[in-house]
Amino acid sequence: MTDIHRQLSGPQHDPAGDAGHDGHPPRVGFFTDTSVCIGCKACEVACKEWNAIPEDGMSLTGMSYDNSEGLGASTWRHVAFIEQDAPAAKSPEPEGRTELRWLMSSDVCKHCTHAACLDVCPTGSLFRTEFGTVVVQEDICNGCGYCVPACPYGVIEQRKDDGRVFKCTMCYDRLGAGQEPACAKACPTESIQFGPLDELRERAALRVDELHRAGVEDARLYGHDPEDGVGGDGAFFLLLDEPEVYGLPPDPVVTTRDLPAMWKHAGLAALSLVAGSVLSFAAAAFTSRRSAG
Repeated sequence: MTDIHRQLSGPQHDPAGDAGHDGHPPRVGFFTDTSVCIGCKACEVACKEWNAIPEDGMSLTGMSYDNSEGLGASTWRHVAFIEQDAPAAKSPEPEGRTELRWLMSSDVCKHCTHAACLDVCPTGSLFRTEFGTVVVQEDICNGCGYCVPACPYGVIEQRKDDGRVFKCTMCYDRLGAGQEPACAKACPTESIQFGPLDELRERAALRVDELHRAGVEDARLYGHDPEDGVGGDGAFFLLLDEPEVYGLPPDPVVTTRDLPAMWKHAGLAALSLVAGSVLSFAAAAFTSRRSAG
């Protein structure tokens, strides 16, 4: 057992080992390159079909061509359609002309290195797999909902019909059979790439350099850094704009990070209260004896 066992924040090189898995395979994850996403939603369909996820309304929102709106208990992969007015390329047209730009991005559970949802689960329904991913065991979930506000990304959600929580499992059953997740398998442009996380991070860095050389200066990685507030994500992204544009928090922090300090302060406060009560009782008893004497 390592000296980082039970660490709630900071860099963590081996989440699966910290969870008790010996001789486990390399940590795997997703690298989603939004620069080549075409918004086909094949990943959404493949995810639903493989995991037998129920339909989630598919009603027109009136706000976008995207009718699945966001991640939830019945949407484990969600392709966002973001419509922007972008500066037009250089042309003889008058200055100030703008053109439409679509940003497409397939979002998913981040399978955080430090997963607050897992930390707060009282039943053990959420667990860390040998692949370093985070999975919900639906037959153990009691629907308490503690994990819902614990997630810094707002990914995990309860189903209204039974109260239990559901989210992406990174196709844990397929991983155990040596297969890649259904969403990555179905992606026609390789926007969703699956593999060992260290290899994906190297590949992503090269892709950003390539885009910068091509003049795409806004290309940047999100969720790849082990030094960030969640210790790095198991599913990270190449974005073409600020994270907020994609509905992602700019600086996510694991919500259980400060629990040790909070419990320490609570313990000191309780100790002070007990000590004060004892002193008050002792003073009252001393005063009573003097009065009686």
